[in-house]
Amino acid sequence: SHSHCFAPSCLFTICGADEDCADKPVFSPSRLVVKYGDQASARCTACQSDCQSDQTNLDVSIGKPRKDGNIILWKVDSMTAWDPSAMCYYINDDGNMCCNHLPVTVYSPPQHVMIYPKRDYGSESEGSQYSLNCMVYDVAPVENLIVTFYRKQTVLGQLRLNSTRKTPMTVSLILNTYASTEHDSDLYWCEAKLDLGPGGPQHPVVVRSRESMVMMTASGTVIQSFTFLIFCLARWDPNHFTLCSFKNKGF
Repeated sequence: SHSHCFAPSCLFTICGADEDCADKPVFSPSRLVVKYGDQASARCTACQSDCQSDQTNLDVSIGKPRKDGNIILWKVDSMTAWDPSAMCYYINDDGNMCCNHLPVTVYSPPQHVMIYPKRDYGSESEGSQYSLNCMVYDVAPVENLIVTFYRKQTVLGQLRLNSTRKTPMTVSLILNTYASTEHDSDLYWCEAKLDLGPGGPQHPVVVRSRESMVMMTASGTVIQSFTFLIFCLARWDPNHFTLCSFKNKGF
């Protein structure tokens, strides 16, 4: 038996019971990837043969659907929702619902990327551990973010975040490495890339930090040379960092 509540608030709750129905609604594209603020569109073929136009609907959280027979067109002039929903369905003659969800990813490329070294103060000799901190500003969704750390042209490692947050975040990714006189005065940098899969941009946006030098004295002490802006934390809010606008002139 089925609950016959067809208000939008109910539909997302009960959609699923008949997702294995024979004549299921089909979206084109099957997955939508759109940059925040851009135009977006998709179409749903509600059914091939098992329904009438007046039995079909497309429930969306932004934009307006338009019917053309059993095809329903969805257009959004400017995608200003970070987690939009779109569900296409029809009610068959028995009063049961056949439905399908369109997965939508709304993204915002990294606005700015910075790297700075952070020494482990527990040890100051060769082989001591220090951290490379890569800051990525205002990126979404962070689960699609890949950060790669480099020493000159050598890849030191890649990091990803495990987060389902859809709205933009400023994130800090830290890679631990070791001091060595062999790499004295080498330049370190990181790059951030949004990997949005087959439905994403043909050429994914890659944002690279400026380079930062890590120097070692004769005694093996690690000295951090910031070749760009120094960070200051305006207030403790992990999602909002503020940059000081002065530079460190010496080491």
